[in-house]
Order: sequence, then C-alpha cells, then structure tokens
Amino acid sequence: MQAVNYELKPRVKEFLEGIKGLYINGEYVLSESGKTFQVLDPATEDVIAEVSEAQKEDIDKAVAAARKAFDEGEWTKMEAAERAHLIYKFADLLEEHREELAQLESLDNGKPYETALSDDVDGTVQHFRYYSGWATKIFGKTTQVSPDYVTYTVHEPVGVVGQIIPWNFPLAMAAWKLGSALAVGCTVVIKPASETPLSLLYAARLFKEAGFPDGVVNVVPGAGRVAGEAILTHPDVDKVAFTGSTAVGKEVMKKAADQIKGVTLELGGKSPAIVLADADLEETIEGVFSGTMYNHGQNCSACTRVYVHRSLYDQVVDELAKRADALKIGPGLDPETDMGPLVSAKQQKTVLEYIEKGKEEGARLVSGGTKAGEKGYFVRPTIFADVEDDMTIAREEIFGPVMAVFPFDTVEEVIKRANDSDYGLAASIWTTNIKSGHYIAGKLQSGTVWINDFGLEWETMPFGGYKQSGVGREMGGDYGLANYTEVKSVFVNIKDPNK
Repeated sequence: MQAVNYELKPRVKEFLEGIKGLYINGEYVLSESGKTFQVLDPATEDVIAEVSEAQKEDIDKAVAAARKAFDEGEWTKMEAAERAHLIYKFADLLEEHREELAQLESLDNGKPYETALSDDVDGTVQHFRYYSGWATKIFGKTTQVSPDYVTYTVHEPVGVVGQIIPWNFPLAMAAWKLGSALAVGCTVVIKPASETPLSLLYAARLFKEAGFPDGVVNVVPGAGRVAGEAILTHPDVDKVAFTGSTAVGKEVMKKAADQIKGVTLELGGKSPAIVLADADLEETIEGVFSGTMYNHGQNCSACTRVYVHRSLYDQVVDELAKRADALKIGPGLDPETDMGPLVSAKQQKTVLEYIEKGKEEGARLVSGGTKAGEKGYFVRPTIFADVEDDMTIAREEIFGPVMAVFPFDTVEEVIKRANDSDYGLAASIWTTNIKSGHYIAGKLQSGTVWINDFGLEWETMPFGGYKQSGVGREMGGDYGLANYTEVKSVFVNIKDPNK
C-alpha cells in the first residue's frame, strides 16, 4: 500500500502542535499529573498528537466546574430562547470549521475524509441545530382531577451529566448526547475515547467562542478505567450516558447502581438483514453490503448477520464477494479510498482472531479474511458463507468488516433465527411486498427496523436497543430530552377558604 501525501489545513497543523490540554472551565489546561498519551494515525501507525491524560483529580476539577456552572452560574438562569441561540451559534461555528474537523476525524479514526465531512461533521451540525429548537419546547402537563386543586408537572434539568463517548463516531456520538443535555439546561463533563479525542478537543474552543458560560461543557480525554470510572462514581455527577460495548455497559450499570444514579446505555449489536425471495437484488446487495462495511464495520448497528432466501442465496453471496474484492483500501485522507483502517492494533487483532475462529468452526470464507499492507491497521472486507447459527461469528459482535451470510426457507423460520440473539439494536428487511415488510418488522426484537434501506439515523427518530443492546433512547426530539430531565409534580390548593 503506497503512502499518500495530503495537505492538512493550516488550523489543523496548528492544533496538532504541542500537547493538547484538557478543556475545563472554559480553558485548555494540562493534567495535574502531567501525564499524556499519544494519538496515532491508524493508517500509518505514526504519532500525530500528544494529549493530556485526565486523572481522578482532573475529573474532580471538571465536575466542580460543571457543578458551579449549574448551581450558581447564568446557564440555568437564562431563558430557553437564549440557550437555543447559543447552541445554534455553536452549530454555525462547527460548520465554519467543518473541513478541519473532518480532517481530524479522518486522521485519528481512519474513516474516509468525504464520509467524515458529509456524515460525521455535517450530521453533527444538523443535530445541534435540531436540538437548539427543542430548548424552547420542553412542556409540562396540567391534570384536571379536582376543582379544589391545580396540578401540573415540570421538567427540570437533571444537573451535572457525565458522558462517555466511543471511538467509532467521535464527534457524532458526542453530538447525540450533548445536544439534548444542553437543550434542557444540564452541564456536562464529557470523555472522548483515548484513540480518537482530537475532533472533540478541537470543537471545545468553539463553545467559548459561541458564548457558552465557563464550566457548562468540559472535555476530559483519558483512560476508561481511570477518567471514565472517576466520572461514573463521582457523587456530584447526577446522570451518566455511555456508548460502548455491552461488556463495559454492564460494569457501568453496576457501578451506577451503588449511587442509584441514572444511566443511558447505547451498547452492542448483532443486527440481522433479512432478504426475502421477492427483494430487488441490485438495491438489496448495495444496501446490505454498505450496511455491514460502513465505517469499516465499526458500527454497532452493522448488519453482520445476513439471512437470504435460499432461492437467491448463491447469487447474493457471489455478488457480495465481488463488491468486497473491489473495494479500495487506504488512508482516510486519500480521496480514492473506499475503506480505511480499523481504529487500532488492538481492534485489528480482535477482528483477525474472529476471522480465524470462523474458519476453524467451518464457515466458508468467500472473500477477504486477511490484513492488508505492511503498515496500518487494515483488514480486508470479509464475507463468510454457510455460517451456522451457533458459530462464534454468528453470535458475538465483531466490530469489523466481517459479514456472515445464512440461507433460510420460510418467513417464520427467519424471524425466529433473527431474534435468537442477546442483542436487539437494529434490523433490516428487503422485499418488494410492503405488507411482508411491515409484518416482519412487527415481529423483530429490535429498537430500529429499516425496510428496503439500512443505517438511517435521523435526529428526529429515537435510537436505542432491546435486550443487551442498551437502556433508554437517544435523539428523537423529546425522547432524547427525557434522558436529561427530572419530572416534578406540583399540587396547588385552591379550595374556597369561605367553605
């Protein structure tokens, strides 16, 4: 794989110089301990930045800043319309810096630049604009139960929120959590993943420029076992929102239980795609393939289990293999790249081990299955056929560009097999019979179901999972707001004093 020379934006070059500080109380500061960690370009394995590593004492400072901003600052005292204006102004600034943010997202995550620009950055801008509008639409209710009382509910911000962000969509996942939390008036301590902290650290300065009061948003990159745990267990953090693996999500839930602390969890998936005999093959193959390989397969809703009606099975497998073989793998900033590297050496090793497990257990490898290139964390897009339901690659989340394809004979059979999973995040159905699509959608145990499409995640629709795929919903207007509010019931005695 040849090296590619690409020109970084001047503001990106400037940002990457020196040690990147934590963003606490409206300014960049070095960690109290002086500890730092290196951020790598997964396409080259080169060090691209050095970042301060938050320790417990740094989290204490960040939480104290967020608590003061919530309890004593102007943020919770300002009118909702002003809060909406600041969020919208922040979105405008993100748009002004969209190319810089996309380069940073591509550099430390590995995703193709154009994808980072159009999906991650532009999607983030749209998300903040959408939730700025919700700041003025937080409604309580009145109930008419007795002529002697006025009763109503009030939705109040929960307080200081801890948010822990994954490495697969660093900026977008931050937006999913920040948008609704800020709209209702919470203050935030947010920890990006150590592999991919750059875009959120760069964006942090824009909160100040937009006019946010100091302490409202604090960005603290660091190790999950240190910084993440300090956020989770801090007594002044009122709510935690976490996106990551189901295994870690279980630990988050256990630790939060010690303080009866509310949690929102967006966790793993093993999403099925069901291809019926009447499916439009061209549309289906394109949708299923991109639904698995998008973001190098590092996507919790990726359709890694593809069930194809037996009458189409061989044809679909062959076409999927052709598409996998044709993908151009390379650095994310190379404009000719279709698929970039995995995010880290650890993730590459994990994915390759799953591929070997699939071969050992008897699945038929029809495409890919190996590393690509001498340097970088590349894995070729991989298609397995003749997979059995009890194989490891059929049951465990791989989080890489690996698809398992299964034949099926009847609709009831495939519904049962699709639901036979610990996960229930997403699913897709491919058919030209809309009645069949609706029927199957009603039977699937999934938080999101797409019919003749895959991967649509709009801020207007809630996103979350059944079973071990999570707790709660993000986005979706007031569904997302509910994560960050407490509901207060108020009773007012209006009895006639003369009676």
